[in-house]
Amino acid sequence: MIDKGPERRLIVRGDTLSIHRLDGNWAPLRREYWWKALAAIELPRRPTALLVGLGGGTQIHLLHRFAAPRLITVIEHDPIIVRVAREWFGLDQVGRLQILCANAETAIRGLAQAGRRFDFVMDDVTYADEPLIALPKLLALAPLVTPRGSLVANRHRRGDPRVLARALRFYFRRVWLHRVRRTGENTLICCAGPMVSRASDGGASAPRRAGARTASGASDALEP
Repeated sequence: MIDKGPERRLIVRGDTLSIHRLDGNWAPLRREYWWKALAAIELPRRPTALLVGLGGGTQIHLLHRFAAPRLITVIEHDPIIVRVAREWFGLDQVGRLQILCANAETAIRGLAQAGRRFDFVMDDVTYADEPLIALPKLLALAPLVTPRGSLVANRHRRGDPRVLARALRFYFRRVWLHRVRRTGENTLICCAGPMVSRASDGGASAPRRAGARTASGASDALEP
């Protein structure tokens, strides 16, 4: 944890996991991926949100500024990260917050079995995973997205985000890539309009065959 002027940063192994504005001015984070993820999609009024990966809770603070969320649910496997976020990054002052300290796969399966669905789902833990490892994790989240909701995955630009985007195109009506900065390493995979149904085990339904079209006639080509 490092304080520099009005910012407090949570840094683990050289990576910045969160930025907390001590002065309450979040505008300087407009260029960061947490802000870009919310600006890239349409949030309904008083949305429900699921965040996979907590860090210091930057996304939580921004959600409260972008919208008035009914409830934010967070999955974080590390209890130390949860304690640091509560004590040093202002989460002890945030209402309408549920933190599930558990393995992500176990927690996601439990949420699906409980019939939970969310207007905004953000995955921030498959950032550096190989596509074959990341894809099943993202597909497990697809049934948790409401019909008008969105899924956003934060990916390293060298981690083949286009490969994942092409696969996710079978499960969402709209899929597009958003490069956070021209010289940065983050690329956001944004997905809207899920086309999967909740199965009894919370898994996604089988993908449409290649070349299939949606009811609106849209092809499987990626949006720019």
